[in-house]
Amino acid sequence: MKVIADVSIVPIGVGVSLSRYVAACERVFKEAELDTRLHAYGTNVQGEWDAVFDAFKRCHEVVHEMGAPRVSTVIKVGTRTDRDQTMGDKVGSVEAKLK
Repeated sequence: MKVIADVSIVPIGVGVSLSRYVAACERVFKEAELDTRLHAYGTNVQGEWDAVFDAFKRCHEVVHEMGAPRVSTVIKVGTRTDRDQTMGDKVGSVEAKLK
């Protein structure tokens, strides 16, 4: 099953700058060959359900390996069975209505 997810993975106990942890998770997503869109408070990820959730697990592992004693993650997930839809399709639909 294909999924589009919005994820925010936050290490706790590592100070105020989180960009190196975000970069590490972005590398995990790229290694998993998932389509992503980084935004100011998280990342949109699309792909097959198991691949996406395996990548979320791997992000937790990597962030812990980097020294974070705790990791908190918020995930929003959407699936469709009536048709294939990409992140670009969703954004494009709204942008078309703004013209």
